[in-house]
Amino acid sequence: MDTVIYYICLPLAYLMKGLWLLVGNYGVAIILFTLASKIILFPVSVWIHKNSIQMVKIQPEINFLKANNAGNLDAIADGQAKLYKREHYHPLLSLIPLAIQIILLLGVVYIIYHPMGYLFGVSNDAVNALANYIGADTGNSSFQLSIIQAIKDGTVTAATPVEGIDPAELERIISKVSAFKLNFLGMNLCSVPSKVLGWYFLLPVFAGFSSWLMCFTQNLSNVIQHEQGKLNKYGIMAVSVGLSLYLGFFVPAGIAVYWIAGNLLSIAQMYTLNAIINPKKYVDYQRLEESRKALADSKAFGKMDKKDPLYKQMKARQKQDYKKFMHIVNKHIVFYSEKSGFYKYYKDIIEQLLKRSNLVIHYVTNDFNDVIFDIAKDEPRIKPYYIGLKKTALLMMLVETDIFVMTTPDLDKYYLKRSYIKKDTEYIFVPHDAMSPHLGFNDGALDAFDTVFCAGQHVVDVVRRLVEIKNLPEKNLVEFGFPLLDNLVEAGRKENENKKTGKVKEILVAPSWQEDNILDSCIDRIIDGLYGKEYKISVRPHPEYVKRYGYQMSKLVEKYKDYDKDLLTFELDFSNNKSVYSSDLLITDWSGISAEFCFATGRPALFVNTAPKICNPNWEQVGITPVQMSLRDIIGVSVEKEDLWNIAQTVKELFKKQSEYNKTINECFKDFTFNHGNAAEKGAQYILKSLSQKSKNKN
Repeated sequence: MDTVIYYICLPLAYLMKGLWLLVGNYGVAIILFTLASKIILFPVSVWIHKNSIQMVKIQPEINFLKANNAGNLDAIADGQAKLYKREHYHPLLSLIPLAIQIILLLGVVYIIYHPMGYLFGVSNDAVNALANYIGADTGNSSFQLSIIQAIKDGTVTAATPVEGIDPAELERIISKVSAFKLNFLGMNLCSVPSKVLGWYFLLPVFAGFSSWLMCFTQNLSNVIQHEQGKLNKYGIMAVSVGLSLYLGFFVPAGIAVYWIAGNLLSIAQMYTLNAIINPKKYVDYQRLEESRKALADSKAFGKMDKKDPLYKQMKARQKQDYKKFMHIVNKHIVFYSEKSGFYKYYKDIIEQLLKRSNLVIHYVTNDFNDVIFDIAKDEPRIKPYYIGLKKTALLMMLVETDIFVMTTPDLDKYYLKRSYIKKDTEYIFVPHDAMSPHLGFNDGALDAFDTVFCAGQHVVDVVRRLVEIKNLPEKNLVEFGFPLLDNLVEAGRKENENKKTGKVKEILVAPSWQEDNILDSCIDRIIDGLYGKEYKISVRPHPEYVKRYGYQMSKLVEKYKDYDKDLLTFELDFSNNKSVYSSDLLITDWSGISAEFCFATGRPALFVNTAPKICNPNWEQVGITPVQMSLRDIIGVSVEKEDLWNIAQTVKELFKKQSEYNKTINECFKDFTFNHGNAAEKGAQYILKSLSQKSKNKN
């Protein structure tokens, strides 16, 4: 260890000694040493400054990534890694300034405590001999300072007989030490403030103030420190001030001088770098602020103030329901829902189960206000339980039931695990959309399920292929269907029968909320191309977009506030779906509304080819084109964003071919999903048959 320290200190000592010989004053030499180290390392500081700007430049994308993938740590990590690679950003570079500062501080501290060797060139044997003569403990870090003090006050002179040191050598040592000026601004730089007291106590005050000032200015003007959270900012400030007070009180004054000079020069260096490479030229601070708001909204979503009375009610309800759920034996079937809106995917199946059996339905939900609690008031065989998300993770590991039904994919991948207690529980996946799972779900999202209720043949083909290429255990692939889509289509067709055909064609613009959606990438081109062409345009954003990016939405509405309201409207009230069924044409990107609109109305859609939402980077290995992609050119036409300058002509041609599309769309719907009108019956029949078989096996 001493060898490592020696080689670290050696170049620093040469620099310090050279500056001391140049100016003849130890305090000034320390300040000049600090300045010289800043100058020598300035290219590294420029490199780090550029890297910091690069980090803040991509911070909006990172914030939006975290907001859009809240809770999915793997997706966030993968996304960040891709961003870092694309921008050539090196996260570990932020550790370099800290490492350099620590190395320099250790070096200076060691040199100041060991000046006899590093500054005066005295051998270790001579130093030990002098220490023995004055009775200094060589195990004490400040013993060399004691030798200097003994020479300064005359305890050791050229005539002193020191065993082990030649008189000529001793005279040379005393000559060098005597010429060594320790005083700086009236202070002895070898003195420790906590030992000498007096006005030396101003040193820790100055050291602490310099650290506070450095942190304060960095929080304001340092490109990356400015973007840190309050805990990070003020945590660093507290540590830095605390370290400065320690250095000021309990180490020689020379070290405190170095620390103060380093802090003040760091401030000057920061403003110099900002002047040379101005972060404002590279960072979109407006978008950064928008991304912060989106991230804050996603973090706040679903969270409550612990002082809120409702919070206490929820905690009490969770404790009561968890205990009740775990104490019930012979639970044959459990449904799990993340929030109230998921009940619609189970509704028809549960109603069929109640109708066809005497089963008790246990329904676990993470939503305190889930609609299931009102439904259970009228149906005693539905037993609802409110369990928070964190507690659900534990519940699932300990659950004992014959069948566990869920719409949440990624079983056994993240926090939702298969039961550790009952290994033969059958896990059934119920779809919450009718699309191909290998594009919209994460890789391996369905691997841990025993049974998959398949919306259509395209899902059967994909899951069967995944089982084959991954060598998974065989799954029960139930030809189920998608009751919700059937219900929506039926309701849409009934409402559409009452549609009055007018002269003005209605166009609905209904995008998704994913990255690069229509609202963020090309809404202006669409409106400019269609406005004033005898169309009524309704822009209906995705509810999630409004919730997460309300600021962007309000700016868009403000931009078009002076347009004729009879020709352009923004629909922000999502309680009514009338425009979904009354419109003559849908313009969308990758929103799931396309299937609902086209199948319910028999009218086509115009798909804009924005970047698709690909959750599984390995989807192409399946070798099957997802219906999200293949369906686009069957129930409508897809165009590139660059071709939207011709959108008016494209829309005109779609209207001309409306009768042709009507026939094609109706034919497509027949084969798109299984069991139109009786999908829930098929699902309930499978569950009851499986429970019956499990009962026979037990007997």
